[in-house]
This record gives sequence, structure tokens and C-alpha cells, in this order.
Amino acid sequence: MASVERSKKKSQIWKKGMIHFSVCFAMGFFTGLAPTGKSSTFSSPSLATSNREFAPQPMPVGHQTVINANTSSIAPEKEGQPMMSRFPKHKKNPREKPEPELRPRKPVIIVTPTSNKLRFQGVYLGKLANTIKLVPPPLLWIVVEPQTESTELPEILRTTGIMYRHLVSKENFTDLEAELNHQRNLALKHIEHHRLSGIVHFAGLSNVYDLEFFHQLRDIEVFGTWPMAMLRANRKKVKMEGPVCNSSQVIGWHLRKRNNETDMLSSQIRISSLAFNSSILWDPERWGRDSPVQDTSQNSIKFVKQVILEDESKLKGIPADDCSKILLWRFNFHTQPTLKRQVLRISL
Repeated sequence: MASVERSKKKSQIWKKGMIHFSVCFAMGFFTGLAPTGKSSTFSSPSLATSNREFAPQPMPVGHQTVINANTSSIAPEKEGQPMMSRFPKHKKNPREKPEPELRPRKPVIIVTPTSNKLRFQGVYLGKLANTIKLVPPPLLWIVVEPQTESTELPEILRTTGIMYRHLVSKENFTDLEAELNHQRNLALKHIEHHRLSGIVHFAGLSNVYDLEFFHQLRDIEVFGTWPMAMLRANRKKVKMEGPVCNSSQVIGWHLRKRNNETDMLSSQIRISSLAFNSSILWDPERWGRDSPVQDTSQNSIKFVKQVILEDESKLKGIPADDCSKILLWRFNFHTQPTLKRQVLRISL
């Protein structure tokens, strides 16, 4: 009897456990299917109240709508008042120096004629290259030489690090000055044909420069000129040629002694004492001229001098302080071979 009662009690306990498990399972299942939200019985009333407190409320003010939130506060804008007027303007410090205006540098075009008749041509070309290398870009160096089998000049140009153009003249000359003048014209034809823009300056192999000269050169708008000191190896004196200026205005000229009083002024002024804007060669209408360079019998040098002297009002003297400072020296080394022979004879 005792064993039967124990078995009945175990079966009742097992049935109660199954019923309790089924009820809990059913409640959990239906609770998961029930919709959730603010109306849910499981939502916390304190949490819902907190959400309502931090919700921004739109508030109409005039013609604008400003958001009023606890984290920020924006003042209402008056009608007709611009948006930027609400913020304080930055006051400039009177002691602050104004920022300098940056201007692009004008290109400089340097033309150098050469000749096989000049002794130590490679040495002087290297000297001039070392000077031009110190000039800030943009700069273009046009070097003209007669036709020759020697590769000395192009090899020097390749090692300079300067932007250059190498031109070759096929004409033969017995006179040195005629040869150099032809090469200058050849360079001007190249500038005209390719419409190269910049301030053109003719730099001879014998020229010696103050670097300030090239800074002054870039200040030229149309035409420019400057004084030049002439030195000779076998003479103990210095001659000066160039303009006489009142500030930067040219009022006269220092010229070498004339052999013929009827010589024109253009023939007395050295081309190495003049600079000009290259556009007068390929854009004459820009400067109010109708005649191109071709009308001057292929002599561009003569044309440039005529244009400069016809309109001296556009001619600027440099430096601007009365052209009183020498920035360019020309050393005449053409007589050096003769001088060297004389020294050798004495030593023997």
C-alpha cells in the first residue's frame, strides 16, 4: 500500500510541473506577439516623460522658424536683417601690416650672338651662363652661333640648367660686327615667328652685370634703356654711354664721338643699351602701329631702334633714380690677342 501511494504522489508532482511549464510557455509566446509602443504596459512612464522633455518644439517667429531646444538658443532674426549681421565683425588691428600684393614676374628673353672669330668664346659663354643662372625664372636664353663642326657651344648650353634655344646661322661674314648684327636679326625673326612674349635684352659675351639689372628689366612695360660703362683692356679709362634721365624720364643721351655730324641718333645708340617688349615684333597693332617688321628690309634691329626713338614717351630709364647707377659693364676683349702678342715679344 505504501508503494502505491508513493507512485501516485510522484505522478501528481510531475503533472503539476508540466502544467506550470505550459502556462509559462504560453504567456511568454503571446507576450512576444503583442505590439510594443508608448501604450505598452511594459513601457516605463518615467522614460516616456523624459523623451517628451528633450523633444524640440518648432516656434514661429516673424517670417522665420527657429528651433528652440535645450541644447542651443538662437535669437530671432529681425525682418530685413541679413544673416551675417548677427555675428560680430572681425576688427583689424591697426598695427597689422597689409599683405604685399603678389605680381607674376615678367618673362625675360636674353639674346646672345657668338662668333668663331672671338678668342676664348667658350670661357666667356660659361661666365655669362653663370650670371644668367642666378636670375629668377621665367627666362629664355637664345644663343646664335655660325655654322660649325664644333660641339663646344651646345655642350656648354646643355650643362647650364637654363632654358635656352640654340640657333645656327648659315651665312658667312668677314666683318665681325656685321656677323653679330645678322645673328641678332635672326633671333628677332625667331621671336616674331614663334610669338615669344617677354622683355628682350641683347647680352654680349663681354657683358658684366649687377643682378639688380634683371630686376629692373622686369619693370619695363614697353621700352627701356640704361647707362653702360665701356672698358678696354689696353686703355686706362672708362667711357659711359646711355641716357640722361630725370627720374625715369629720358631727356638726353651720352653718346660716343661722332665721325659724321649727319649720322642719325638711332645709329649712335647701342642695341645692348635698349630693351623692349617682344610684342612690338608680332603684334604692332597693340602699340598703335600698322607696319610689321618685314617692311624694314629684313633689318629688325633698325626697326626696333626707329620705333623706340619715334615714341620716347614710352621709353623708361632704369634705374628709376635718374639713371645714375651703372648696372652693366661692357669689357672690350677684341684687342686681347694683339695685347697678348705684345707681351710675348717683351718677355722674349
